[in-house]
Amino acid sequence: MDITLADLEQAINHWRHRRPSTGEERALSPEVNILAKLYALMIFHQQKSIAMDTIDPAARQLVEAWQQQLTT
Repeated sequence: MDITLADLEQAINHWRHRRPSTGEERALSPEVNILAKLYALMIFHQQKSIAMDTIDPAARQLVEAWQQQLTT
């Protein structure tokens, strides 16, 4: 199964809503930071999608949690 950039954007927005930026510096939550790193790498490598089994386990768990909430 692959995740597209558009799906990843939705997952990031989901986690931004659940865990908004904090502090004076508006630091990203750990969840958003993990997904943002994946997003940046996909943009850098000009990938429109990436196989779920090739991404970092932490990012995969966050994406899967977002996907589960879509079905509930």
